[in-house]
Amino acid sequence: MRRLRLGMVGGGQGAFIGAVHRIAARMDGQWELVAGALSSDAERARASAAELGIEPDRAYTDFIEMAAREAARRTNGGDGIDAVAIVTPNHMHAAPAIAFLEAGIHVICDKPLAATREEADAIAKAAARSRARFILTHNYTAYPLVRQAREMVARGDLGTIRLVQAEYVQDWLTVETHNKQADWRTDPARSGAGGCVGDIGTHAFNLACYVSGLTPEELAADLDSFVPGRQVDDNVHVMMRYEGGAKGLIWTSQVAPGNENGLRLRIYGDKAGLDWHQENPNEMRYTPFGEPARILTRGGSGTTPQGSRNLRTPGGHPEGYLEAFATLYTEAAALIRADAAGQSADPAVHAPGIEDGLAGMRFIAACIASSRANGLWTRL
Repeated sequence: MRRLRLGMVGGGQGAFIGAVHRIAARMDGQWELVAGALSSDAERARASAAELGIEPDRAYTDFIEMAAREAARRTNGGDGIDAVAIVTPNHMHAAPAIAFLEAGIHVICDKPLAATREEADAIAKAAARSRARFILTHNYTAYPLVRQAREMVARGDLGTIRLVQAEYVQDWLTVETHNKQADWRTDPARSGAGGCVGDIGTHAFNLACYVSGLTPEELAADLDSFVPGRQVDDNVHVMMRYEGGAKGLIWTSQVAPGNENGLRLRIYGDKAGLDWHQENPNEMRYTPFGEPARILTRGGSGTTPQGSRNLRTPGGHPEGYLEAFATLYTEAAALIRADAAGQSADPAVHAPGIEDGLAGMRFIAACIASSRANGLWTRL
């Protein structure tokens, strides 16, 4: 079974998330990077490709050319790429995603789906027309204990869900900050109208929905830009109402000193609660009502089938951010291989797709609309 061939758009010299995707793709031996349009700057694109061992004839300076030439290489069993990873700023997701989907090449795209609802809808239409897969890298859904939490909720261990609280709190934009990452993430022309709410708020929202299994109906949001002159939000408070009567709270901030990557999820039902924190991802607190609290560990006793599905190391050896990304890449490979063989996808594979991306875009839009209307309850 050969490794799948991966291309990449974005992720050249000085980029952050591109390197994460490359490490993750290599981890389980399912992928090899063979082509890329790694920068909009032609010289940097070629230099970046050379550093990564990409052959000169597959080091592209334009993603349109890359999509066309790689699709042509796929004909008659050739060596064109099986999938492309799109790791550009948000405003550059739509055009390459559509180009590769139309070329019949699977797309693995960083989140959020796009910078605007119109761009997101265009991607969705292209995905519907294409036989290729679209996968969105909401990597936090792939931690073993997150998968276990979802399974525990689904089988009723918590009872009827009443409360869902998610937070994602950082401090790196507490003051005016200028570097490659900060500049595009605080520029509405590149990030979209949502700043913090799009960058990390969509992760908190997606995680809450993924684990709880609940459908959000409406929200009331209060978005702030605390740093003078900042054109996008840097702190977000959201109240959520879910189908069936459950209530939720989401707090996401990039101006909370002392917090590095504080993604946390708490879910409470009428029987028990769960509490998981990304910065200590190999433990989860389980609290059955009227009983002593229990600490569940990754791969420990009581591990569910989903909780043990993607373990790579023995208990006590930490797994985290990179491994979660790797799980999504391995699941993407499984889906692509199943499609090629004409087989049904494994129902245990949970890689996020286009609907998750559209839900995130609806969340961003609803938060912005609600906040502009002084916290008016707004349908998603």
